[in-house]
Amino acid sequence: MSRIGKLPVNLPAGVTVTVSDKNVVSVKGPLGELSQKVDPDIKVAVEGNVLTVTRPTDQPRHRSMHGLYRALIHNMVVGVSKGYEIRQELIGVGYKAEVKGQIIEFSLGFSHDIFFMLPPEVKAEVIQEKKNAPILILKSCDKQLIGQVAAKIRSFRKPEPYKGKGIRFVGEELRRKAGKSANAK
Repeated sequence: MSRIGKLPVNLPAGVTVTVSDKNVVSVKGPLGELSQKVDPDIKVAVEGNVLTVTRPTDQPRHRSMHGLYRALIHNMVVGVSKGYEIRQELIGVGYKAEVKGQIIEFSLGFSHDIFFMLPPEVKAEVIQEKKNAPILILKSCDKQLIGQVAAKIRSFRKPEPYKGKGIRFVGEELRRKAGKSANAK
């Protein structure tokens, strides 16, 4: 049995989940509404404040989808109740970003500025602390969408190998160092 798939999803207060006849799971909460089509073989049941995902057999296809759909539904529940946030730091002299509604204007050392249009579900803000690099904060209730947007923004300027310029996730250096020390053991 899948370790992830068999875990129940607890529904916080203010979050409602409905499963349609066509096996489409809709999650509605204070931060928005998300829906996900689930394979017809996988059964989703809501009892009170607990959601469970079950599979009919132990076939490899059913086993692989069991944990996947449970994780996707859990991400939707967390997204509509708490939301997701990604912080990216712009490293480089003169690198800056400015948010104008749903458009972000980047100055990254090119001869021109880069304009990036955000999807309506994603909100952005830039904070500038004294003498520190500007930090771009992305917020959304959809974990998949915010990850895609962050990856696309990060691809504008890859870090240079010797100068360390570019756009990277806040805390990335700490994760790299922790990974190296864990691998050294």
